[in-house]
Amino acid sequence: MREFVPPNAKTLPPQATRVFTGKIFDVYQWPQQLYDGTMTTFEMLRRPDTVEVIGIDGDKIILTRQIQPHQDWFYAYPGGRVEPSDKNELWAARREMREETGLEFQELKLVSVHQPQPKIDWLVYIFVANNVTRRGDLQPDAGEKIEVLKLSLPKLKELAKQPNAKFLLPDFMKDIQTIDELKTATAVHQYSD
Repeated sequence: MREFVPPNAKTLPPQATRVFTGKIFDVYQWPQQLYDGTMTTFEMLRRPDTVEVIGIDGDKIILTRQIQPHQDWFYAYPGGRVEPSDKNELWAARREMREETGLEFQELKLVSVHQPQPKIDWLVYIFVANNVTRRGDLQPDAGEKIEVLKLSLPKLKELAKQPNAKFLLPDFMKDIQTIDELKTATAVHQYSD
């Protein structure tokens, strides 16, 4: 369940009706009056929101190298879909981090939210996690093969130049030069947990 929606997000209007239900994407339509007074049908997709967690362990950043069916190997931060069983985005971030790395963190803060496509009601929540409290085994989904990596910030920035790692430097990280700067990145929303 969404707890935080940034003010610039393009979400479905209340009068939208679901006309197709897919495995990931649903299609919604609604009547829309145009500027000349005529009516037409607008359409938008909806899919589950996504969380990504930039974990910090000492002076290293945690990321994954993974492969999924119908994809080549790629680099990404631990994360995935927000599930119906998740209380909110924070809970999803904790669950995904635990499943994909075996790690649990004392501190998680939401530092960025973006909408990859304005015609899709889909938000990507990016968290920074600090202070590991538990180390356990990975619990990947059946469709995931995951290798956990720990890189310094300079190595991460170098890796992000590769095509299969192009999402490793979200906008808020472009000017960050040290792990301490990453740890103190400004939160955009406070969760009560």
